Amino acid sequence: MRKNTKLTALAAATAALALGLTACGSSSDPSSTKADGGKVDESKPLVIAASPSPHADILNFVKDKLAAKEGLKLEVKEFTDYVLPNTATEQGQVDGNYFQHKPYLDDFNKKNGTHIVPVVNVHLEPLGLYSKKVKALTDIKAGQTIAVPNDTTNEGRALQLLAANKLITLKDGVGTSAKLSDITDKKGLEFKELEAATVPRALNDVDAAVINGNYALEANLSPAKDALVLEKAEGNPYANFLAVKDGNQNDPRIQKLAKLLNSDEVKKFIQDKYQGSVIPAFGTPAA
Repeated sequence: MRKNTKLTALAAATAALALGLTACGSSSDPSSTKADGGKVDESKPLVIAASPSPHADILNFVKDKLAAKEGLKLEVKEFTDYVLPNTATEQGQVDGNYFQHKPYLDDFNKKNGTHIVPVVNVHLEPLGLYSKKVKALTDIKAGQTIAVPNDTTNEGRALQLLAANKLITLKDGVGTSAKLSDITDKKGLEFKELEAATVPRALNDVDAAVINGNYALEANLSPAKDALVLEKAEGNPYANFLAVKDGNQNDPRIQKLAKLLNSDEVKKFIQDKYQGSVIPAFGTPAA
């Protein structure tokens, strides 16, 4: 369903302008045209796909406490994996999603031919190393097994965390795309690759596991208290954001939600509820 080149360029320019105004918190007069050329019905609920925690929790706080005063009808649809929220957004089954960071999205778009784009950053979930068998990082020894997420960006992120804490050595320059084959010194450790959502359930079967922040929270783990080690927040590129199919950034309902997600009320909610396990990421460019 392609439009001609001029229309596509115009839509992209309009979307970029609307995104810039939203990011700056400025008022705007957005077009009510969607990416597919249809009209936005602002009376319909805005449906956002989200991981249960903390994403859906934050969205439900907006829905219950803030949305009405902005005239926004918000519906939160929970997903427990990292694939369906993007495919549902691409296919128009939902209006947007909130569950991922930029390195993951870039990899997903490249592999799946999707056109999902960030709108506004909301929070950071530090990745952590957890164990039910050892009490400290120094207790991890050769012969033990560590579980890591198996998707490209989160596995690379997990390996960088292990390397930063001297549990392994990686090839120079591999960055967040690191794979198990890029480990130059495993220091006697074994690794088990699992889908990110299932890693917490394997915690009893391995000696330690690198777990994404949202899945740690769902498993009643406190990143701030239970992790043997956490990613550092400073300079971290893994802020989670509200995302839409490219061209839908100018949906007035999306702009209202973006504004609310970056509000002082949401910042306080995150700080009070998560006590450092989830950190506000406002003010950082999402794209």
